[in-house]
Amino acid sequence: MTTSSLRPVRGTAAEVLALLREWEAAEDPPPLVIETSGSTGRPKRVVLSRAAMRASVEATHERLGGPGQWVLNLPPAYVAGVQVLFRSIVAGTEPVLFTNDVHDTVMQMTGPRRYISLVPTQLERCLGNRHDTEALGSFDAVLVGGGPLRRQTRLDAEAEDIRVVQTYGMSETCGGCVYDGVPLDAVALKIDADGQVLVGGPVLFDGYEGDPQRTTEALQDGWFRTDDLGRLDDDGRLHVTGRVDDMVISGGLKVPAGAVERMLAEHPSVDHVAVVGAPDDEWGEVVVAIVATTKDVTLDELRDLVTPREWAPRRMLAVDDLPLLGNGKLDRLTARRWAADA
Repeated sequence: MTTSSLRPVRGTAAEVLALLREWEAAEDPPPLVIETSGSTGRPKRVVLSRAAMRASVEATHERLGGPGQWVLNLPPAYVAGVQVLFRSIVAGTEPVLFTNDVHDTVMQMTGPRRYISLVPTQLERCLGNRHDTEALGSFDAVLVGGGPLRRQTRLDAEAEDIRVVQTYGMSETCGGCVYDGVPLDAVALKIDADGQVLVGGPVLFDGYEGDPQRTTEALQDGWFRTDDLGRLDDDGRLHVTGRVDDMVISGGLKVPAGAVERMLAEHPSVDHVAVVGAPDDEWGEVVVAIVATTKDVTLDELRDLVTPREWAPRRMLAVDDLPLLGNGKLDRLTARRWAADA
């Protein structure tokens, strides 16, 4: 039996909500801890102060147009789920638990402003159901984060008058801190000489519990060094291009897996795709496309979508579903093992 707590956060939604209410009301509470293995399997215990969480909530509501009632359909122990509950507490509203039917969930809502937070897969499934699609249109904002959002998926949602807000963030930034490429108020972004994304501002975590070395590496001069690569356009809008640990080195060539994934995702028969490296005697590593699809798609068709051609996958593995972590993100360790075994 799992005992509910905030260090680290664990328990049912009702248990975590009750603990967060006490935490918010306390005079000077200790920080909470989000425990996550991450997509590469390295365990982390992220320490978040109440001040950082409050700053995130206030900036989120300011960007969205005001406090509102939230739907919880994400695990309550991960930062996205914790934030849905904490935003509700700060807003003085009661969160609504998702019932596996968007329309039924909406019928339980009483707040004048309504928000829901989804991962891309959840949004895509909702778009496949007319009943759910119409219900999503009643929300003042549908936040989508936790992974790449296909351009076509967003276009399909917006065509149904669903107000999609694509978020970028992680546990170390109290969840989403960049909305549609624009940082929340008081959040700062910069790109270092190697293309790595750095985040600054009051939403940053205090460090990794029990891991001072990793904390020192991640927090430098008031900036958090993310594991992401990106660029800022002339308007200061962030474009994430990949991850530091997603680079596949094949025959001495650096291939950004994230960029290749976005190109392959444009194939109409590809439901979801992950690009990883697999050991190879000749090339050191080869680029492998793991494709979730119910239709016929060939490696040559995928290769034709990729530019430069040198980045194109040399192998393809067709699967029913990609391996996911509990928070809906790709389990890259398992994906790499699948590619190596195949």
